[in-house]
Amino acid sequence: QVQLVESGGGLVQPGGSLRLSCVASGFTISSYAMSWYRQAPGKERELVATIYSVGSIRNYADSVKGRFTISRDNAKNTLYLQTNSLKPEDTAVYFCNANGGWLRWGKGTLVTVSS
Repeated sequence: QVQLVESGGGLVQPGGSLRLSCVASGFTISSYAMSWYRQAPGKERELVATIYSVGSIRNYADSVKGRFTISRDNAKNTLYLQTNSLKPEDTAVYFCNANGGWLRWGKGTLVTVSS
């Protein structure tokens, strides 16, 4: 049974940083393109970053480019999102999933950026 468990969110001041983690079970993340998504209050879920299985190519949404970094530890079957220079508009619940969102969604981790 596939399970995705996100963690690492919290309350942070503008300009701060958080490292989000996503532990996968029942699924090998190294075999697939993996992504982080986020959903802000009252908005649709959006794609934030993707890391591909071949060559570790990474893509980012324009809104986070230069501030966020996606990575993975295949030995730990864990996906990461390093978020730096956070802005209030980054406030959202963050989810991980295979690119395209075809796995069952986890509960996500809430990131709140506020002074």
